[in-house]
Amino acid sequence: MNSILKRNNVNIVGTGDKVMLFAHGFGCDQNSWQFVTDAFKKEYKLVLFDYVGAGQSDLSAYSSSRYGRLEGYAQDILEVCEELKLKDIIFVGHSVSSMIGMLAAIEQPSFFDKLVFVGPSPRYLNDIGYHGGFERADLEALFEFMDSNYLGWSSQLAPAIMGNPERPELGEFLTSSFCSTDPDIAREFARVTFFSDNREDLKKLKVQSLTLQCSDDIIAPITIGSYIKENTSFNTLYLMEASGHCPHISHPAETITAIKAFLN
Repeated sequence: MNSILKRNNVNIVGTGDKVMLFAHGFGCDQNSWQFVTDAFKKEYKLVLFDYVGAGQSDLSAYSSSRYGRLEGYAQDILEVCEELKLKDIIFVGHSVSSMIGMLAAIEQPSFFDKLVFVGPSPRYLNDIGYHGGFERADLEALFEFMDSNYLGWSSQLAPAIMGNPERPELGEFLTSSFCSTDPDIAREFARVTFFSDNREDLKKLKVQSLTLQCSDDIIAPITIGSYIKENTSFNTLYLMEASGHCPHISHPAETITAIKAFLN
């Protein structure tokens, strides 16, 4: 198998001509899309993959110099598109993958027709006049806990990220995903994610995009959706009834409906 496709454990399902490429968020892998993919695979060809360090990716391909910036992950997406000779794709990215996909689309717009951002944030840290949701001290404490006890950190944080406490099986699903990610790589990816600032990149995006903004999301506060819409050309904002940070897992029907409405 080709080294790029093996590196990112690329899987292709579905029968359509038009391609949808799904990019998972931090601590997850391509299995996180399993609750929504059936709704698209008759009409589209679906490309699923794992970032290096997640799922069944090739861990030996990891290097801090490449993946110490979100651009390294964006490069992986562009290389997968190039390898599969894709163009005019629909990119669906969860959480940090929204910004990774945006960076890829700024660099090579011809690969992309539309972008779907699920729970995106251009910056997680608060700033003057900007509410990202986190203070630096909070994140430093979070990373300290992560460094000392990754499994404990995962089992506390994953359910909080998922939200929907009345459905504990969802938090368990995310916890097991977090726990199966390589902890050393996860620690680096977490820092790269939470300290990234892509606010200036929003205005460079020329591809049509959809923002799915959840209510009661501890990772991306409700104000983020309107911030992205105000600062990004050709962006549509959809405020979801879904709560938490992973609507494609907790509220797949609403997620599917919103994406289909945007695509049609």
